[in-house]
Amino acid sequence: MGRGRAKAKQTRVARELKYHSPNTDLAALQRELSGGTPRSGPVDDAEYDEYADADDDNDDLDDDLDEDDEDDGGGNGPPRRR
Repeated sequence: MGRGRAKAKQTRVARELKYHSPNTDLAALQRELSGGTPRSGPVDDAEYDEYADADDDNDDLDDDLDEDDEDDGGGNGPPRRR
């Protein structure tokens, strides 16, 4: 019990959001959607090198998983338990 007040508040807030739109800064929205200001300077690829190496390590794992998928009979359903 005791949920009545909380539920009433949720209903009131939901109605307020549904029927009364807040003031929207359309210029800020346009800047955000268009990407805003571009980053200055060139992108330093060195900071991403450690992640590129990790991706190469995962390629072998992906190949192993693909081989396992071929062995399950080619059905479209989920893999069967063995």
